[in-house]
Amino acid sequence: MIDGVRVERLEGHEDERGRLVPLFREDDPAVPRFGQVHLTTVHRGAIKGWRRHRERTDCLAAVRGTVRVGLYDARPGSPTEGEVNEFFIGERSPLRLTIPPGVWFGLKGVGEGEALVVVLTDRAHDALDPDEERLDPHVNEIPFDWERRDR
Repeated sequence: MIDGVRVERLEGHEDERGRLVPLFREDDPAVPRFGQVHLTTVHRGAIKGWRRHRERTDCLAAVRGTVRVGLYDARPGSPTEGEVNEFFIGERSPLRLTIPPGVWFGLKGVGEGEALVVVLTDRAHDALDPDEERLDPHVNEIPFDWERRDR
C-alpha cells in the first residue's frame, strides 16, 4: 500500500425503504478537514487522470457505477516511492480512498453507464493556483496500464 493512502470499507444500513451509507464524517480521523465537496462523473471507458496535488488531500467514494482507480507514488524519499496501487470502487465495492498530496491518481469508468464519484478535499479549488499537475493517461512514465486485461 502506498504510504499515506487509506482505504476504508464503508458500512451502510439497509431496510425496506432503502440504504444509508455515511461517506464522510467530521469526527472520523481518516477524513481530511473540509475544504470542498464535489461530484465528478466518469463515462464507461473514459479515463480521468493522471493528476496529483502538491498540497491537497482528496478523499473519494463512488456512489453509482464502478470506477477503477490507479495510484502511483512518485514522491522522492517516500517509503513506497515507485509503488503502484489499484482499486475498484463503487456500488458493489463500497470503499473510501484517501489520497495524500504528491500521489498520482486516475479514474476509469468500468461499469455500466456513468459512474458518480463524491470527492471531499481539505482545500477548496483555487482557479488562480489550482495545485494540480496532469499527465496524459497513456503517454507518461507511470507503470500502469489502463487497458482491460481479459482482451
